[in-house]
Order: sequence, then structure tokens, then C-alpha cells
Amino acid sequence: MAAKRKKQASYTGYERPKKTVKKQTKKTTARKRKKKSLDEVSQTDGMSVEATAFQPTTLNQIFGDDGGWKYKTLDTEEYEHYLKGLNKSDLQSHAVEIGIIPIDNKDQLNKRLVREFNRHVAAYKKPIKKAVNKDIPKEILDILAEGR
Repeated sequence: MAAKRKKQASYTGYERPKKTVKKQTKKTTARKRKKKSLDEVSQTDGMSVEATAFQPTTLNQIFGDDGGWKYKTLDTEEYEHYLKGLNKSDLQSHAVEIGIIPIDNKDQLNKRLVREFNRHVAAYKKPIKKAVNKDIPKEILDILAEGR
């Protein structure tokens, strides 16, 4: 009888992967939390109501230019939605109209267009500075005036 041959892997140096045993994880129950009523919960976004008013920075803004002439909107979400609806050639022609050199990569072109849009909007939306009331006591002003 011929001796039984041990099967070898077809690749030299190849070892079959060892079988792994999956560990069973133990399910833990989470602690029950008290639900807060909507009256107790408050959320802020850091924006104040006065942030909607903007200070004009150019004479055109004083005379009524709102900056919508270039992009037809000043809302970022609306502009991004408009860009998603464009195909590659329309996106490139829109970039030429805006003044950006079009590139082949659609994602990079989208990012560039949004970045330029945000620059345009920032130029038209300068927040109003509040006057700071500085009531400095006379004693401190006298001390500061000694070094003159």
C-alpha cells in the first residue's frame, strides 16, 4: 500500500487561518433614567435674537444691495441644494460664471463653490457691534494718568 500523503497548500509558506471562536458578550441593562418634561429642558444655540441684524459695510449696502445678485440667495442650505441638482458640466459652467476655474473633480468643485459662497455672504453680513459702557472710577483714571 502506498503511504498516505499529507495535503500541502498550493502556495509555499501558506498557512491556513486558524479557526476563531466567537466570544459571547453579556448583555447589560442600562439604568433607568428619569424623563424630564419639556418644560424642564432648555436648549440654546448660542445665537441671540439680535444676530439677525447686520451692519452695512459698503455704500451699495446702505442703498439697498443685499448681496443676492451673484448667487440669487444668501442661504447656505438653499445654495448647496441647488448645487446638488447640477450635473458636472452645469457645475463647471456655474463655476465660470462665479469666477472660479472649473476642475474635473465634482466634489472638490462643490467645496470650492460653497467656500466662495460663504465668503460672499460673510462680506454682506457683518454683525453690529454693541457699544461697551465703560464706567471707570476716577481713582483708577488718576493712577493711569500719573505715567503721562
